[in-house]
Amino acid sequence: MTALHERSCQPCHGNASPVSDDDLKILLPQLPGWRLETRDGVRQLEKTYEFKNFASALAFTNAIGALAEAEDHHPALLTEWGKVTVSWWTHAIAGLHANDFILAARTEGAAQQAEGRK
Repeated sequence: MTALHERSCQPCHGNASPVSDDDLKILLPQLPGWRLETRDGVRQLEKTYEFKNFASALAFTNAIGALAEAEDHHPALLTEWGKVTVSWWTHAIAGLHANDFILAARTEGAAQQAEGRK
């Protein structure tokens, strides 16, 4: 099986189905520290990263922004002093698509390269 971060995102314009519960059981364990959240009935992937200061948190936020722009798939990003919370879901299907797991895995890669992590 291809690692999540190596998979390609597929266009999703509301014509796709959210990942099944069976797929969720396979995909979520591949993302250590990520949790499943439900907001307004919409499943989302979420993780908070800690940093030594605001500048490092902001730099990470910008790196995730660039990653999101490259795939035309955008997370919710909450940047605070010393931490960034990243939430991925697919707005067009009001739920989780394989793309969300792929980009969460790429977020992990960016976090490993980020400076100023705690």
